[in-house]
Amino acid sequence: MDAADFSAVLSEVRRFVRDRVVPLEAEIDEKDEMPADIREAAKKMGLFGFALPEEYGGLGLSMLEEAQLMFELGYTTPSLRSMFGTNNGIAGHVLMVGGTEEQKAHWLPRIASGDVLASFALTEPEAGSDPSTLTTKAHLDGDEWVINGAKRYITNAPLADVFMVFARTDPDAPRTRGISTFLVPAGTPGLTVAAKDHKMGQFGAWTADVFFDDVRVPASALVGGEDGLNRGFGTAMGCIAHGRVHISALMVGMAERLVDESVAYASTRKQSGKTIGSFQLVQGLIADSQTDYYAGRATVLEAARAFDAGTDTKIGPSCTKYFASEMVWRVADRAVQVHGGAGYMRGVAVERFYRDARLFRIYEGTSQIQQVIIAKALLGEAARG
Repeated sequence: MDAADFSAVLSEVRRFVRDRVVPLEAEIDEKDEMPADIREAAKKMGLFGFALPEEYGGLGLSMLEEAQLMFELGYTTPSLRSMFGTNNGIAGHVLMVGGTEEQKAHWLPRIASGDVLASFALTEPEAGSDPSTLTTKAHLDGDEWVINGAKRYITNAPLADVFMVFARTDPDAPRTRGISTFLVPAGTPGLTVAAKDHKMGQFGAWTADVFFDDVRVPASALVGGEDGLNRGFGTAMGCIAHGRVHISALMVGMAERLVDESVAYASTRKQSGKTIGSFQLVQGLIADSQTDYYAGRATVLEAARAFDAGTDTKIGPSCTKYFASEMVWRVADRAVQVHGGAGYMRGVAVERFYRDARLFRIYEGTSQIQQVIIAKALLGEAARG
């Protein structure tokens, strides 16, 4: 995107986030729902398709541009980003990476506009950090695929119009080579979405289990057509790598907000006749958080540049996701500490962000999984003993 146009997009998103969404954060948290007018505004701004190609109605942002946009979106409740994150990220990228031209032309314009909400159905009750062990199965019956299995913690499942479903299509193949991806519209007979999960945080972003009981889809629902058969695992990993940089940038935006909240509180809260910002131990907490934020921002930008260049699409995304998720958790913890007892009260922003931040160390690959990915990539055969 032209630099001037991109700058205008960032400015508009910043105003939208800070003027319209931030004042609604407590309401979104309490009601566990994103207001309809915010959803419609996000559609009009193109936020459901900022990472999708321009030819399909998206903004076509590079990873570096996307990261800078996520810095702005991360300044408020993460449920805002979650509303359109899967369209741009792991769900939309399934089609970008592995779809046929016909599938892209049919689905991507509607996904980019927000008229279709897409879900990424990979995680299962016993296949989370290692999706290669998934047990959902699909077999060909005439000219239809029949899918059976269950998925867990699927983002936007209660609202989704279409699911990108990963299923084992060759039970005899090695674990990572017998998985395919299917486009399954909501309402297909046999597809059931459970009640939404009641989570610790990130209210307003809905997840739920999804069940497939002899769900039949046409042969054309196989992502990539015949060429996509048994290639779903590679598609998933490519989408997840992009998603790790994306979500890391979101965490940096949240860290910035937490630092701002800490500074504002320490500048006005008084103890012993002085603002607590005059106490050096409080200053130390804020200095550490600003340093963490600064390092996280630099790490994400470097990972995004390397991702765009194609020079690092594996270690970099894992490194930045690992660092950013642990970083924002430290910053959130310090923010609560700076606020003292007030930081433990519902209705105070840092309390809510503390609950929201905890999930980042788990989803898009736990911190421990990132450690394994990084170490194995560096050590090669030595990591196998």
